[in-house]
Amino acid sequence: MNGSENPTGTPRSNFEQDLRNAAARAEEELQRLIRYMNDEVVPDVRRHSSVALRSASDGLRSLAEKMEQGNRR
Repeated sequence: MNGSENPTGTPRSNFEQDLRNAAARAEEELQRLIRYMNDEVVPDVRRHSSVALRSASDGLRSLAEKMEQGNRR
């Protein structure tokens, strides 16, 4: 093995280029994941969260009315 090869025997320039290509691909995939999260996941979470909050609000409103009725007696 000479100084221009890595431990696998691949010339460093090829290894470095492969590493750069892998890093570029990983970055592209990460950008795709971010777009998917922003376009698909976040809106669903927001939509379901607002439904859950409305349901909790209705439950609390009902509980408050029952408590007020109990105080009137």
